[in-house]
Amino acid sequence: MEFLKDIWLFMRARKKYWLAPMIAVLLLLGVILVFGGGSAIAPFIYTLF
Repeated sequence: MEFLKDIWLFMRARKKYWLAPMIAVLLLLGVILVFGGGSAIAPFIYTLF
C-alpha cells in the first residue's frame, strides 16, 4: 500500500492528475488477467484482446 501512497503523493505534488485514470486502467487489466487466467471466464477475456 505504501507504493500506491507514494504514487498519489507524486501525482499530487507535481499536479499530474491525468496519470490517475491510466494507472486505474492498468490495475484493472492486471486484476482481470490474474483472476481470469485460470477460471471459466478465460475464453471470454481472451476475445477482448
